[in-house]
Amino acid sequence: MLAEKQALIRREVEEGTGAAICLEEDRSGVQTAIRLWFADLERSHSPIVTLRPTGLRRFEAKLAFGNFAADTIRQMQQASAEEVQLARALVASVASSADLKIGNGQTTEDWTIDNGSFTIIAEKRGIESRFDDDSVAETCRELVIPVLAAMAELYGYDPIEESAPSDQEALTEGAVKLTVVRRRERNPRNRLLCLRIHGAVCKICSLIPGKLYGDAGAIIEVHHLQPLSLSGEPRPYDPATDLIPLCPNCHRAVHTRRPVPWTPAELRSRLSSD
Repeated sequence: MLAEKQALIRREVEEGTGAAICLEEDRSGVQTAIRLWFADLERSHSPIVTLRPTGLRRFEAKLAFGNFAADTIRQMQQASAEEVQLARALVASVASSADLKIGNGQTTEDWTIDNGSFTIIAEKRGIESRFDDDSVAETCRELVIPVLAAMAELYGYDPIEESAPSDQEALTEGAVKLTVVRRRERNPRNRLLCLRIHGAVCKICSLIPGKLYGDAGAIIEVHHLQPLSLSGEPRPYDPATDLIPLCPNCHRAVHTRRPVPWTPAELRSRLSSD
């Protein structure tokens, strides 16, 4: 039954990771599983996540590496401190909804991919109607996407194309710096982690767009509390404290003050004073 959900799984995972994904059926077990890997890498050279139904109401997602992934692993080991921090936070977020085991007894705070035997196993239990579209999509968001997104961060996928800023933006912040801010804010892996930590609720006005508008308006944006363009030098950031979700109106509002945006507290006080 999971094999029938391949289009749904691909759509969810590509949107969540920002990377093109290949997938195939795995019939080696009692129940058919789905294997997923990065489309620009051959399966044997890529990190691979296998999503497998187990028992009656469980799913397991297991990350492993292809037999010839040594070059890929070496590239991932050269990731920056910021990329490593984000990758670890993405994997740690899985523990909120599933049992999580990281290869060789490593912890969520300090795991490293030391060789091709590295694995991550996440198991979610008690899933009602687990083959329904909503259940499969939720399982992808909770198990598959954070793990593959962490690998994409370490590998260096950047799904955002450079874009030229408008004249007004260029005058206020500068083309190069603004591009960096845009790339960071639009990184789907930042968005994924921010929403997993804080929920899809605006941290200024408390609006929950998905609840108010349903599928027609479930729009929530990610905001850096300290704009990267104003940092004195590159630094790792803490996704739990440096990123917050904002509704489009509040996100637009905080950036009406330049070059230093309004803080959430400042904008919140302006709302409450009316």
